Amino acid sequence: MGTITTFDLDRFARAAEERDAATQLSMYGPNAVVTINNKLSQPGSPRVLATREQIKAWLEDMYGRDMTHSVKHRVLDDTGAAYTQACRYQDGTNVLCATVIELDGGLIAGQTVLEVWDEA
Repeated sequence: MGTITTFDLDRFARAAEERDAATQLSMYGPNAVVTINNKLSQPGSPRVLATREQIKAWLEDMYGRDMTHSVKHRVLDDTGAAYTQACRYQDGTNVLCATVIELDGGLIAGQTVLEVWDEA
């Protein structure tokens, strides 16, 4: 049985839409780093998740919320992937994320996330 060296973006997107944090976490490499930029964590001091536990907590928080997720505009090649993710809370608040992923051996090595959301 060979080693998987390609990233399955469809599986990753399906896990997002199904709020499946465990499947997504399994697709991150052991030294993956996630950098998040938004209104609270601006580019000069982004939120950086540098351990597997931090990434797990972030995924579980995001997919544990009562909201829907829809992944769109998927792009994939041997070195990376990108997509947008539209999310909506039950109260109608919208969140839009744009993500760029760096791949190494078919696993996520780095991820940059840009988030914007409706003002309350």
